[in-house]
Amino acid sequence: MTALDALFIALAVLAAGSGLLAVTSRQVVHAALWLVVTLGTLAGCYLVLGAEVVALVQLLVYVGAIVVLVLFALMLTRAPIGTGDRSDHPISHGLPQRIGAAVVGLGITGLLAAVLLRALSGPGFSTTIDVQRERGGSGRVGEVLFAWWVLPFELLSVLLLAALVGALAVSRGGDDR
Repeated sequence: MTALDALFIALAVLAAGSGLLAVTSRQVVHAALWLVVTLGTLAGCYLVLGAEVVALVQLLVYVGAIVVLVLFALMLTRAPIGTGDRSDHPISHGLPQRIGAAVVGLGITGLLAAVLLRALSGPGFSTTIDVQRERGGSGRVGEVLFAWWVLPFELLSVLLLAALVGALAVSRGGDDR
């Protein structure tokens, strides 16, 4: 095992742990901050794998924009942030929802495990991976990104701007001036 393998495993364990904390946290701000840790460690995994462009996009788009937008919208809307903010609207759900979520989570885990075991034990499985640098290089990624994905990225930016304007409208509304 090389140092890069150990670093990748450590980052993957940290990403899985912080992801679990993000979805089980009872406070929305804490969940968003754990999401920052999860997305940051995933960017670290991409760096270890040699995908610098994907790691940079991960940091810029997800950590730098989406999570900040979520936190900004939460603070603007004066939504209940913690468990004790509003006692008439509890954050946690009842037992049927928890059981349903556990069943769905276990089903997805089983499906993923079955697919991975089948893929990794097939006749063409090898312990080494031949990297094709010309397919994943930044020149090719930039060419595809700016040729085919410009419109979806622009639509996403308009959607995020609309969410921000909506958060401002909700936070200012209600006074009936």
